[in-house]
Amino acid sequence: MKILQLRRFVSTILVLAIVFTSFVGTQRVSAAWPEPVRGRHAMVASQHELASRIGAEIMKKGGNAVDAAIAVGLALAVVYPEAGNIGGGGFMLIRKADGSSYALDYREMAPAAASRDIFVDKDGKLINGEGSSTIGYRASGVPGTLAGFDLAFKKYGSGKIRWRDLVEPARALAQNGYVLSNRLAQLLKAYKDNLGKYADSKRIFLRDGDLYKEGEIFRQPDLAATLARIQTVGASEFYNGKTAQLIAADMKANNGLITLDDLKNYKAKERKPLTGSYRGYPIITMPPPSSGGIVMLQVLNMLEGFDVRSMQYNSAARYHLVAEAMRRAFADRAEFMGDPDFANVPTASLIAKDYAKSRAASIDPKRASDSKEIGHGVVASGEPMETTHYTVVDPQGTVVTNTYTINDLYGSAVTAKGTGVLLNDEMDDFAARPGKPNMFGLIQGERNSVQPGKRPLSSMTPTIVLRKDGSLWFALGARGGPRIISAVTQSVINVIDHDMNIQAAIDAPRIHHQWFPDELMYEPFGMSPDTLAVLTSYGHKYSARPGYVASATGIMIDTEGVRLGAIDSRSDGMAVGY
Repeated sequence: MKILQLRRFVSTILVLAIVFTSFVGTQRVSAAWPEPVRGRHAMVASQHELASRIGAEIMKKGGNAVDAAIAVGLALAVVYPEAGNIGGGGFMLIRKADGSSYALDYREMAPAAASRDIFVDKDGKLINGEGSSTIGYRASGVPGTLAGFDLAFKKYGSGKIRWRDLVEPARALAQNGYVLSNRLAQLLKAYKDNLGKYADSKRIFLRDGDLYKEGEIFRQPDLAATLARIQTVGASEFYNGKTAQLIAADMKANNGLITLDDLKNYKAKERKPLTGSYRGYPIITMPPPSSGGIVMLQVLNMLEGFDVRSMQYNSAARYHLVAEAMRRAFADRAEFMGDPDFANVPTASLIAKDYAKSRAASIDPKRASDSKEIGHGVVASGEPMETTHYTVVDPQGTVVTNTYTINDLYGSAVTAKGTGVLLNDEMDDFAARPGKPNMFGLIQGERNSVQPGKRPLSSMTPTIVLRKDGSLWFALGARGGPRIISAVTQSVINVIDHDMNIQAAIDAPRIHHQWFPDELMYEPFGMSPDTLAVLTSYGHKYSARPGYVASATGIMIDTEGVRLGAIDSRSDGMAVGY
C-alpha cells in the first residue's frame, strides 16, 4: 500500500511539474487547460450535452448553423430550464460563409401597461417581493425568443429543414423526459422558495414538494403540449394562439402586465451589427439595446494604447489596467445607453478610437481611480445573472453566436398556467429608479427608464472575431449578467494578446469591475496573495468575497479549418463536433 501511495505521489509531482513548466518563460499557456473539442466539419458548443448533440444532428441532415442554433435554443428550454427559454429573449449574431453578417434583436419588450415609476412605491422606494421587477407576474417583459427564432429561420435558415423538425427534438425531450443531473436537482432545491410561490412552478419543478433527485426522469408534459402547438402552427402560435391566450389569462388573473395585445404586437428586429477591431483584428458584435458590444469595444480600444502582450495574463499590472478600462466603460454605459428606438445612443462616438484615447489618458498604471471621481465621458450625441450562450459553426463556415435569457435563474419564478413556460424577470433590466442600482448593482440612466414597448438594456455580448485576412477566427459569448462583458472581453484579450487557444482563453482566471459598486471582483483561486497585495497597494477595493465572472462558450477555427469547441470549466455543457 505504501509503495502504491508513493507511486501516486511521484506521478502527481510529475504532472504538476509539467503544468508548471508550461507557465514558465512563455506566454503560451494553453497546455495548462484541457484541449478544446475538435471537429473537422461542424461544431456546437452549448450548456447541455443533449442540446449540442441535437444541433450537430440537424447539420448532419443538411441544416445550416442557423437551423442548428434554433434547435439548440428550443432544446435548452427543456433541458436547461433555469436559463434556456421560450419565455425570455435575446440576441443572435450571424456571419455567413460569404462574409455577410446580421444581428437579430429578439429582446423582451415592456408591456403597454408599464410606466416609468411602476416599480417604486409612493415614497419613491423600490417595491420588493410580489409586484417588484424581480419576481412574480409583473416582473416579465413580453417574450421574444420564438419571434427571433422564426425570423432567423425564414430569412437565414438553409431551406432544407422544416420548422417542425427543428421543434421535434425539444418536444420529445419535454414529453419523454431526460435524466436529471445532480446539478439541476440541487438547483431546483436551491430555488424552491421562489418556485414554490407559484402553483404551476411548484407542480412542475418541485413536484409539489416531493423534490426531484439526481438520476430521476424529469418530464414536462405541459411544455411538450405547448411545443407541439408551436411545431404544428408555427412560432406565431405563441403570440396569437392558445399559448398566448393562456399566458394573457394567467397574467390578468394575477395582476400581471402582459396582455394578448402585447403578445400580438411583439416583433423581432434586425439591427446593423456593431463592428470594430482590436490590434487590427476585425470584431463583429451586438449593437444596442445590448450594451455588451459597445462596452467591450471601448475597453479593447483603451487597451490598444498599452503593451498588454508584455504583461503576464494573470499579473497585477494587467488586472489593474483591465479594471481601470472597465471602470470607465461602465460609467459611460450608465449615462449613454438604452434602447435606440427610444433614446439617442451615441454609438459611433463611444466606440471611436480617439474617444478611447481620451478616456484612457486618466489611467494611472500604479493607482486605482476613485469611481466617484470617474464619471461618464463627453461625446458627440447623434444581468443573476443567468443567461445562456451557445455557438454553432456549420460545414460551410456560417457561424451563429446566440445569447438569450430569462434574467435571474428561473426568471420571475412564474410558469404561465397550462403552458409549462417559465417567464422572465427582464423588467429589472430597466432602470426602475434611474441613477440607482438594480439587482446586479448596476447604475443605469434615464435612457433606460421603463416605457411601454421599450426594450431593456442588456449586457449580452455575442461576438465574432476575424483574422486580419477577413476569415473567421473565433466566436463566443457568455452567461452571467453584467459579468458577461468582462468574460467575453478578457477571452478576446487572451487569444489576441496571449496566444491562447479558445479553451484556455475561456478557462483563464478573470476579473470584473462595473464602476459602481466601486469594487474589484476576482475569482476563487484566481489570484495569488502577492497579486492581491499589489492591487491593494494600488488602492483597489475588493468585493466581499470572490465570485466566478460569468461562464462562456466558444468555437475557434484553426488554420487547417478544424472547428475547436470550448465549454467554460466554470459551468456545465458540452461541445459536440463531427
